[in-house]
Amino acid sequence: MIHTLRFSNFFSFADETEVSFVLDARSKGEESGFSSVATEHQLSKLLAVVGPNGAGKTNIIKALDFVCGFVTSSFFMAPDQSLAVRPHALDSSDASHFELEFEAYGKLYRYALALNRERVLAESLRLKTSRAFSTLFSRTWNEASGTESIQQRGFGLPQKQAEKVKPLTSLISLAEQFGVEAAHAVVDVLSRRHSNVAAIGRKGFQGAPDVLGAAKFFAESETYRTSMARLLNQWDFGLKDVRLETMQTMSDGKEEEVLVPFGVHSDGQSEMRLPMFFESSGTQAAFVMLADLLPILAEGGTVMFDELESDLHPLMLEPILNLFISAKTNPHNAQLIFTSHSVEILNLLKKGQIMLVEKNERCRSEAWRLSDMEGVRADDNFYAKYMAGAYGAVPML
Repeated sequence: MIHTLRFSNFFSFADETEVSFVLDARSKGEESGFSSVATEHQLSKLLAVVGPNGAGKTNIIKALDFVCGFVTSSFFMAPDQSLAVRPHALDSSDASHFELEFEAYGKLYRYALALNRERVLAESLRLKTSRAFSTLFSRTWNEASGTESIQQRGFGLPQKQAEKVKPLTSLISLAEQFGVEAAHAVVDVLSRRHSNVAAIGRKGFQGAPDVLGAAKFFAESETYRTSMARLLNQWDFGLKDVRLETMQTMSDGKEEEVLVPFGVHSDGQSEMRLPMFFESSGTQAAFVMLADLLPILAEGGTVMFDELESDLHPLMLEPILNLFISAKTNPHNAQLIFTSHSVEILNLLKKGQIMLVEKNERCRSEAWRLSDMEGVRADDNFYAKYMAGAYGAVPML
């Protein structure tokens, strides 16, 4: 479970920004939140990021996805591959800083990272053992001497292996390859995520390739296929069912088999099958989205979604959020952080589940939760007040 992410000097954020799923104690018992196993905190299943175009909303999701990806996968980076991290263009420092607090198997960890595009400058992992955090390892680069110091206290990675860590590899990602227990737990939990953002921004719906990829996924699990078809039927896409059929196609002069999804429509007396490619773009996007969401909902993890309403009717957001809110469809308290321009959803959320983002006069993005603002009541009409400009983070037209 993600508790908080703090970061600075990352893309459009020069000053420290905190992204928090921690709710106040009064939220206990609410269905859209849950109790932390490792702490007494109440955590949210949802966090909406709202603001005008160009405010920096996507970069909040990028920051969280970047840290998780660096911890879990940096060991596998090619030698000539560069990291998708850039400091604020107007900042004199080339170093970006991150601190992620999260749970893994009932234990609370705090991970800190400082790096530039050439190397890790500092990295540490701490574990909460009582009221305080104990350091499992710390890693520091000394620019003056050109040397790196790595200290371990029960982390378990052989020191000779630790000292071979590559400049742009996380020590956790390396340690997981050697079966270090803490590293395996961290990598396992932070790998359970889905994100639709990349270094250059949102990965939009790609049409046929995405549809065919989703079809292959659903063909491997009848449980997920049944859930997908049921939800598309409930969401009023006019579908009675979605069936998968193998078809023959020609590619480079060779005959190949392709798994094609068909939407089944019925007027109550007869049925009609329509290839998913001929369904509306919204139906196709929902079909693909469910292939990404259902495994996280079933197993737990984090979904980071930029422009959740993209290709969908704004009213579709509520049933998607309900998938995360309901304990029946989200038994392991998966978390969703998303950006949206459909600000009507503000009245579907608690004030601690709304993050506002805007650019200041120094061309730096600033972000804050609605619950951090004075005078905001839990029973306010968040949508109406936001549209009236009471909270800020609206376009200045």
